[in-house]
Amino acid sequence: MNGYLSRDEMLALVKHAPLVSIDLLVTRPDGSVLLGLRENEPARDHWFAPGGRILKGERLSEAFARLTRGELGQAFALSEASLLGVYEHHYETNFAQAPGVSTHYVVLGHRLPVAADFAPAGDDQHRELRWWRPEQMTEANGVHRYTREYLPALTGR
Repeated sequence: MNGYLSRDEMLALVKHAPLVSIDLLVTRPDGSVLLGLRENEPARDHWFAPGGRILKGERLSEAFARLTRGELGQAFALSEASLLGVYEHHYETNFAQAPGVSTHYVVLGHRLPVAADFAPAGDDQHRELRWWRPEQMTEANGVHRYTREYLPALTGR
């Protein structure tokens, strides 16, 4: 199983089909949530939950371990997380910034609790990683609206 596509193959996929992805709502015991300032489209220049797409032929548990290793610097097991729900994200842009190609994600949002001293490693998807209190996420202009949609499931409000 490779699952990785060339730029043109990926753009064709984005143009014609939804992508299935996992978003990681990484939380500390104090309730703070890890967000990254996105470097790439879609959602460039917005604070967003780490995550990524599931590859063809990849089991959810494999995708979860790969994504946590890549986005957080440490592999976590799917069994360490809880499913918040299934979400849809629609963007007018795409990773290649090709005109006229929108992006549609079907997202499996997962809450992943970590220790208070957990320090994630950076990646090439985010310029910065930062811990946010849920009330800050609702007030800050740069937090993407799709990230805010996770708050009721995270906070129970």
